[in-house]
Amino acid sequence: MSLLPAHRESLLPDLNDLWNSFAPTGMAPIFGSHLLRVEDAVEDGHYVVRAEMPGIDPAKDVEVSIRGRQLTLKAERTEKHEEKGRSEFSYGSFYRSVTLPHNAEEDGIEASYAKGILTVSIPLGEPKEVAKKVEVKEAE
Repeated sequence: MSLLPAHRESLLPDLNDLWNSFAPTGMAPIFGSHLLRVEDAVEDGHYVVRAEMPGIDPAKDVEVSIRGRQLTLKAERTEKHEEKGRSEFSYGSFYRSVTLPHNAEEDGIEASYAKGILTVSIPLGEPKEVAKKVEVKEAE
């Protein structure tokens, strides 16, 4: 699997990991515990993006869209835990954009969700050569 860099809208996932590695035990993460992590790779002629989204209902809580060369993943989660007369809830919105390769094709895109992971597979076409001949005019 060949990993490609994802276009990140912010550094919060990385800063959260750094903070959590040095934070004293028991301290809550300063950037929240529900950050959207992604990985991307080229596999079998497809650009594949995987995002961690545990605890959501993909049918109603996830939106996957493409605009131009930007793949956008959005999700919203609400969790409620009740135990011995006490309840806690957490909620949050997630947003992440990834720049698609130049040869990504919009037709045939598939998205699936299993075991807390959203997988989006985008077919890749032949690399497109973008060359244009420019006419040179004689100036006076």
